[in-house]
Amino acid sequence: MKKTYEIEVDCANCANLMEEATKKTEGVADATVNFMTQKMTVEFEEGAEEKKVMKSVFKACRKVEPDCEIDF
Repeated sequence: MKKTYEIEVDCANCANLMEEATKKTEGVADATVNFMTQKMTVEFEEGAEEKKVMKSVFKACRKVEPDCEIDF
């Protein structure tokens, strides 16, 4: 399953770091963070719980940029 989320990220470098952190999160098969559109697309692994995975993604992204926001 693939879903797109609205995000709030301050710079392109942070967006790249957030993308890498998201890709390393358990339950994520692939991810893309677009700084220009302020959107994150996440492809979940088979059987992964979206809400649980996104909580982990949010936590990982907050380590990169403490004031980032993800609408999930």
